[in-house]
Amino acid sequence: VKVAVVGAGVIGLSTAVCIAEGLPFSSVTILSEKFSPDTTGDGAAGILIPEQRWFRDTFDHLRGIIETPEAPEAGVFFSSGCLLYKEVPSDPNPYWANHVFGYRAMSDREMRRFPNHKFGQLEKRKAGGQIKREKVTDLQQLVNSYDVIVNCSGLGSRLLVGDEGVYPVRGQILKVHAPWVKNFIGGGDGGGRAYIYPGIDYITVGGTRQVDDWRLEVDMKDTEGIMERCCQLEPSLRKAQVLEEWVGLRPGRRNPRVESEWLQAGQRRVILVHNHGHDGCGGADNGLFIANKHNSVAMSKTQIKL
Repeated sequence: VKVAVVGAGVIGLSTAVCIAEGLPFSSVTILSEKFSPDTTGDGAAGILIPEQRWFRDTFDHLRGIIETPEAPEAGVFFSSGCLLYKEVPSDPNPYWANHVFGYRAMSDREMRRFPNHKFGQLEKRKAGGQIKREKVTDLQQLVNSYDVIVNCSGLGSRLLVGDEGVYPVRGQILKVHAPWVKNFIGGGDGGGRAYIYPGIDYITVGGTRQVDDWRLEVDMKDTEGIMERCCQLEPSLRKAQVLEEWVGLRPGRRNPRVESEWLQAGQRRVILVHNHGHDGCGGADNGLFIANKHNSVAMSKTQIKL
């Protein structure tokens, strides 16, 4: 079975890996105009909070990477930290509480550090194929060469398949040198406007969620706002050295599109599987990278049934 995966972001690469692993007699080719390090996922920050049905497999997969010599190269490691809420959530025990290590609600004493928040959670937590650098503008051109086509083009799906439900969600972050910051701080309510994620080489602080904003230029007002919000959470960041300012566009959609249809070209028709519109759960860094690998597991299992 010849499979073409269009797109080499987090979704595209992980989808290709899952298909190659799940269908050992398949030949998988990734087609994309851009590859790492020029994708959204190379710059974005993120935390592992995918859909409930994918969380456990994702966490176990991440843990498996950590237990291998490839962990440093993959950029995966355990980190403890907290998620903060402006209001007490209706369910203080999220679905992922039993999967991470050491989950608990933060004590009143711990919450005094964050006076603007009312609730907090504490947690501690090879496939073959071909790659071709090619800009795909018409999927029908691939029909005669492949048996299955997987559309993982993200924001590009607006033009490639006419999906007007896809829209940009602009995100701006800063990469700073602050080796004294060891624990992450994120917003549990998903606002995406204040988070601090330590990495191996730098700290990522953010961010913005600007819907229908196509700008890729760094906005100094956003930079100032990000630093101000994050310094309220971690005042020591005022002494951090800014290494880089970065902007990316998330492929927003009311619901992710994970479905299949037939694609006809002349006398031949093939299976076309869509896997895009995952917003910030697709283009983010290592944690979300694996989350969407298991997004793709669900998709590829559907494809195998077809």
